[in-house]
Amino acid sequence: MSSVTEAPIEAAGPPARWADPLGCLRGDASGLFNVRLPGEDDPRRADVRAWIAENPQPTPKELYEAGYMVPHFPPPYGLGASPTQVLIIDEELRHAGIRRPPNWQLVRGYVGPLILQAGTPQQIDRHLRRMLMAEERWCQLFSEPEAGSDLASLTTRAERDGDAFVINGVKTWSSGAERSDFGLLVARSKASENKHRGISLLIVPMDAPGISMQPVYNTRGFAGWNMVYFDDVRIPDTNLLGVEDDGWATTRTVLANERLSMSSNEGLVWGNGPSFEELLAHAQDLHSRRPLPRHVTSRIAAGYVQAVALHVMRMQALGSVGQDKIADVVPEVRRTLIDDHGQQMIELWRDLSGPAGVWETPVPDDPTSEAFSASYHLGRAVTIGGGTAQIQRNILAERHLGMPR
Repeated sequence: MSSVTEAPIEAAGPPARWADPLGCLRGDASGLFNVRLPGEDDPRRADVRAWIAENPQPTPKELYEAGYMVPHFPPPYGLGASPTQVLIIDEELRHAGIRRPPNWQLVRGYVGPLILQAGTPQQIDRHLRRMLMAEERWCQLFSEPEAGSDLASLTTRAERDGDAFVINGVKTWSSGAERSDFGLLVARSKASENKHRGISLLIVPMDAPGISMQPVYNTRGFAGWNMVYFDDVRIPDTNLLGVEDDGWATTRTVLANERLSMSSNEGLVWGNGPSFEELLAHAQDLHSRRPLPRHVTSRIAAGYVQAVALHVMRMQALGSVGQDKIADVVPEVRRTLIDDHGQQMIELWRDLSGPAGVWETPVPDDPTSEAFSASYHLGRAVTIGGGTAQIQRNILAERHLGMPR
């Protein structure tokens, strides 16, 4: 890994046959990223654009009522949209500058599908519509100080007491817990020699007596997460999600949804932030002024090949957003590959820009620099958060290749 203190890459004069591997630095290289994408004249785009023209600044409620909040969800919550329709809606909203609420990814990727699949009719009626309209904010209460990627080693207890569970323990890395209305809690409800048994999922009101929080600060000094403490917190058993003591299978569904959600978009950091296309455009601009050295163009070419492959896999993964297909191998493989790719490309942009590439001050003549520098430090975490790269590879080896533990 290159040092962040090194000087910007000097443009050397490589041999012509090396200056531009695969030609990805010449002209418009975005064409391959349109694999399987519907064209601009697709009538479905016209329908979305017409709605946007009538609703240029839609509220979450208006997005929900149009079916655009989670279009792949079945009616009445979504449109039951195909992967192609999902892409069209997402692209048109993005081009119009319309953003879903900040809590949308958690709702779309984890909590919403889980409640829809495993929730009681009362839980679905109470929560699903409200969370999709951003009237309820949710957080995830999974990781613990000694149970992160190996989540089944959790020690937070949910002991039954009549018609309630009494919760004791601590959770960490809980994003947005301090401003959430509800949390999705994984806790041990029964002692078992098999650590994957005796686990239950509970819906927890975040204002319940006995819950306290402590902020966890990132390297920039901001409170990005929380430690959440449970001290004899009583939760009614009507908040049990799924089968008591058999919540691990349900938890795996959440984690699979999380892995898909974190890799379902084109951004380099968990699907967010700048894309490879933006990096490529910046490299093309630099290359047009003075040819970049061979070792740099080789990295760009490798990144281009990876990005195209990941784009094709994204199209395949979008076919797995339904609950019946969430365990498909494509999202698992894509998540494994895209995290490494994102880190490598963020580092490549840093090397193209030099030390200024990680400063908060934008790099002169580079309109994408602010987005990249903001993503650089978070990019350090992408092979850890949501399950480490090593755990992810174990999942693929054991579940899909049939290899021993």
